[in-house]
Amino acid sequence: MRRSFLRGKPPGIARSLKQRLEEKNWTDPALDFKVNIGFSLSQETKREERIQYCRSRKDDASLERLARLRKLLVPLEEVKKVWNETVGPSHIRRVAEHYGIFEHLFGDAYFIPVVPLDIKFKVDDFYIPSCYGNNIKPNEASQEPDVRYDADEGTLWTLILTNPDGNLSEADSECVHWFIGNIPDNDISKGEVIFSYLQPFPPKGIGYQRLVFVLYKQEKRIDYDAFKKSSSKNVLSERTFRTEDFYRNRQDLLTPAGLSFFQSSWHPSLTDFFHNVLEMKEPFYEYDFPKPYIKPQVWFPLRQAFNLYLDKHRDEKEIAKEFLLKKLKKEHPFEGPAPTLKYPNAFSINKKYPSWLRLEMKKERLGWGRVNDY
Repeated sequence: MRRSFLRGKPPGIARSLKQRLEEKNWTDPALDFKVNIGFSLSQETKREERIQYCRSRKDDASLERLARLRKLLVPLEEVKKVWNETVGPSHIRRVAEHYGIFEHLFGDAYFIPVVPLDIKFKVDDFYIPSCYGNNIKPNEASQEPDVRYDADEGTLWTLILTNPDGNLSEADSECVHWFIGNIPDNDISKGEVIFSYLQPFPPKGIGYQRLVFVLYKQEKRIDYDAFKKSSSKNVLSERTFRTEDFYRNRQDLLTPAGLSFFQSSWHPSLTDFFHNVLEMKEPFYEYDFPKPYIKPQVWFPLRQAFNLYLDKHRDEKEIAKEFLLKKLKKEHPFEGPAPTLKYPNAFSINKKYPSWLRLEMKKERLGWGRVNDY
């Protein structure tokens, strides 16, 4: 069973809503109320079975002995399977709420991902999985991933990879990276490709971007011709997408069932990607910090490190010149730089030196501060 995606409140829930407001200390039902648009998850029977199973295992003395001798083998695949069948969907939902996935894709709605998604990107001879928020670099996700899930025979599915942080031209919009509809059972290769796979491309200076896989179960075959782009080139304006509008217009035909997401940040390989694939100038972002407030100078700056105090009132160019000359003085023009200490803190500094000098020497060893920039 599932509920429709409505801004208003479904009839007959006034009492339960009031109880929820009291339990969670909510104040405004219009802002705090969330509606489940996915499949309901009944865990009561499995929960009781799981409790009985755990109790029986705790009373098994042979398992305790094997654990004490470090000979107890844990079947990870079986553990993962049981987790997916019991508390896994609820855990994934909580993690997704922490990352703001539901809020920024569905607004006032959420769903419990009852269909586990196994998504892996192949890099050389190994695979990198999408693990609900892990960091996958753009060069590691340059090719479309291997997607697997369990599906009943004769069912149809839609898989969408969208980026709620990746639209460079329109605010409050997403960038769709992959869109495959009318997938028979779980065979992605036989689905209808609406948008071919496009790798993540977070610009330099923007930080991390979220890329979200959403798997929908279809009630019947859906006509997606209106979404298909007109040209074969990767035009970002044609990939503008809004999950909320997409689902709202098709809520009677689609039900979200699976969820997976990862994060991605800038990588040097994106320079060529912007120029050669997207055919555009690579954007980058910088923070324009206001100048810090500096107190007027005083005769006796008590309880302040005098070197840091004086640096605040010195010309920045003079400080940069001092560190550059200091670095050039130690380097030979025909020899490489001196090897760094493998364990800098393992070498003591003479306590006869003043505290400010010891601190400067420590920073230089560890590569802290301005000395690391020149």
